Amino acid sequence: MIYAEFFRKNGNFCGFEVKGHAGLAESGSDIACASVSSAVQMSANTITDIFKFKAEVSVGENTVLLKTAVCDEILQKLYDSLLMQLELLSQEFNGTINIEFTEV
Repeated sequence: MIYAEFFRKNGNFCGFEVKGHAGLAESGSDIACASVSSAVQMSANTITDIFKFKAEVSVGENTVLLKTAVCDEILQKLYDSLLMQLELLSQEFNGTINIEFTEV
């Protein structure tokens, strides 16, 4: 199971952590994992490298954590787009992605 946790502060997104493995196939051959990894990498790179938001980023085996201190409109839309993509993937690969929200 892939676990995606979105962090909110005063109702605004301020980060996410995505971890785990979908379990549809072996690591390296799992299309659900590849889809989620691609969405997460694109989101993290867009936030940090394209828009240059300062972020705490941690990458480990099957885990990506990203937190930002800023909560502006552009950043909210970037978080919304990742959430939307993960929700669509959750529908496509039913039972492989769990999405949660935590107020921090």
